Amino acid sequence: MLLLFLMIFGIAGWFLSDGYMSWPREAERYEAYSEIRDNMIEAGEAEEAGEGEEADDPAVKLAWQRHAEEAGYSKNVPKERTESAITEQRVIGLSMMGFALVFGAWILWNHRLSVRAEGETVIGASGQRVELDQIIATDRKKWKKKGIAYAIYEVDGKRKRLCLDDHKFAGCEEILLEAEKRIRDRKGETEKESAKS
Repeated sequence: MLLLFLMIFGIAGWFLSDGYMSWPREAERYEAYSEIRDNMIEAGEAEEAGEGEEADDPAVKLAWQRHAEEAGYSKNVPKERTESAITEQRVIGLSMMGFALVFGAWILWNHRLSVRAEGETVIGASGQRVELDQIIATDRKKWKKKGIAYAIYEVDGKRKRLCLDDHKFAGCEEILLEAEKRIRDRKGETEKESAKS
């Protein structure tokens, strides 16, 4: 969960860095670059790049490199970064950052929860207390794929489930195995008593 949070937070930071710093600076450099290119084309010192051509005239690139050196810019030819593209980066970054912060809060909230056994009592993540001998069955349908099982127990004639999520809470498997052992032992005792009668 923490790795996923860090990944989302990092990607959000990347988008925000592009949207608020890198791309606006590149847009500024592109404006200077396109002004140099347009002036050279107008003066007949360079030819306009045709459709499908990848780059402008080499003379434009050379003029840009000279200008970039004087202005302290990167010598690489800047890409065009439109206002809408910059806004899009910002919106994506802010949305992802919001999600990352909510996800981080959820991780912290879950981190304070636990499933544990104290003597004969299992205490669930939401605070419910179940005696090990109250557990009458287990449900392992999601165990192999997700590490989630349920301990079925009865309270006032109603069946309830205690979630044992070994993916989130270490120690759930030991609780599950102990509950299943006790269920088998009780079943064995009932069968012995039935055989005696």
